[in-house]
Amino acid sequence: MQMPVHIVAALGIVENDQEEILIVKERRSDQWVFPGGQVEVGENLMDGLIREVKEESGIDVKVSHLTAIYSNTGTYKGHSGVKTVPTKVMFDYVCKPIGGELSSSDETSNSQWVKKNEVLDMVTSPALRTRFQAYLDFEGHVFYMDYVTQPEFKLKHKRTV
Repeated sequence: MQMPVHIVAALGIVENDQEEILIVKERRSDQWVFPGGQVEVGENLMDGLIREVKEESGIDVKVSHLTAIYSNTGTYKGHSGVKTVPTKVMFDYVCKPIGGELSSSDETSNSQWVKKNEVLDMVTSPALRTRFQAYLDFEGHVFYMDYVTQPEFKLKHKRTV
């Protein structure tokens, strides 16, 4: 039996004192997204998230609390030589900015603060819209959701844990 392989990732909903949310524009897709990404070997979730937010946006953050855990259980053809993208397990955290300055990176072409009520005007990915709505609906209980993104987004399961 082959051991299962999962990508583990963390995403930051970074909110400042003016009720603005940090978003970044991906170079690869030219879409606005929330900063975050894959946790590297030997790195814990929160350190990986802090590193990814800094790399993608220039902003230093403190992790506040977990809002949701997601499984993207769809597998599909990857890019950059990856034959099949495996199942992903993703953790969404609320973060607070503690320093740094907005910047772009090798992965992002722009980063900016957006009023909380305008985020969904800019973030178009159905999966990220669903995840932002979970952040908006958070009342102290962590959400768990299972979805697929290919060939189209489909939410398969949602509950609190």
